[in-house]
Amino acid sequence: MRHLLAALGVASLVGSGSSGPGVQTLYRSTHAQITAFAQDGQLLAWFSRGGGHCNAVHLLSLRGVQVTLPKPGTNNVTCRWTVGKAPIGLAVAAGSGAAALWTLHESASVDLDYVIGAGVADARERRFDQLAHTRAGAGLWLGGISGAGTTLVYSLATVGYVDQVACLSGGSCRRRLTGGGVHRIVGRRNPLVPGTRAALEVAASAGRIAYVRAAHVGAGGRPVANARLRLEIRRAKGGKLVSRPRPDGVPVALALSPRMLAVLARTGRRLHVSWYSVASGRRLGKVAVPRRTTPQLAATDRLVVFRVGRVIEAIDLASHRAHKLIKAAATPVGLSLEGTRLAWAENLKGGTGRIRALYLRPR
Repeated sequence: MRHLLAALGVASLVGSGSSGPGVQTLYRSTHAQITAFAQDGQLLAWFSRGGGHCNAVHLLSLRGVQVTLPKPGTNNVTCRWTVGKAPIGLAVAAGSGAAALWTLHESASVDLDYVIGAGVADARERRFDQLAHTRAGAGLWLGGISGAGTTLVYSLATVGYVDQVACLSGGSCRRRLTGGGVHRIVGRRNPLVPGTRAALEVAASAGRIAYVRAAHVGAGGRPVANARLRLEIRRAKGGKLVSRPRPDGVPVALALSPRMLAVLARTGRRLHVSWYSVASGRRLGKVAVPRRTTPQLAATDRLVVFRVGRVIEAIDLASHRAHKLIKAAATPVGLSLEGTRLAWAENLKGGTGRIRALYLRPR
């Protein structure tokens, strides 16, 4: 990554100092808000709404270089996309030249999700997938996206009718899962990871993926999970099964580290975080969290981070205790843990955005 970024010779906007304890501002925008954020290794990534300019994905190396994606062109859907209230997904992988994957959502008579990517070596926009489903649920549903190291993936589930002819003639319109899985980005291709099935949330780390299997079709035709189906951890390349953890409730969010899988799950009205050994799938701990916890996790082999509103908290996996880390100045956009660096984006009054980092001290 270093030689590719250095060749671009673009100055960065990193704040003073990128290590040590305390909260720091790693980047500040003076003209655009940040609508999605991710990090991997020494690489930060964010999606900024263009306003009078193009929407864009920015990659910022903490070693001192900034790159903007995708390369401008007439076939660039990212630039002209109308960014509304729908969330934008973003994932970044720092290895093999550095690349990003992002999603754009449109709600209409047919709900549409673009899965788009570009990288430093090839900055052209690549539309890897266009997932659409009707308001009745039939079609393709985006699960999630994730990135780490050399791995960029997205997940999907396909919903179809049990008997489409009967539905069209006024009979039963019962729906069922008909396919799906996890797709891996390989250059400008997106092959299916072998062995994966209809998938919801997905997470990547150290050449592996973990995902939540869709169990059945719920209200509105949406694929949903249940507490009975096991999670799956597989090799991203080749799809070899590593382990199959049993969830403690209905899984709603995942975070994967080299040795641990963290799962936010719901049992009735209660939420809890459980963590498992990647190698064996054995549960190693469980901690209750507030019911207002946002369905998003970040994790290392030692910590799991979550947020409740603007309050960011961490679970120490050794002590099985949760503690407050910080209250952000605005609602965090994205939440990512890389080593001892916890980072997120926040938008302030006046239309500006910034990326903040808290460097965690060992407890």
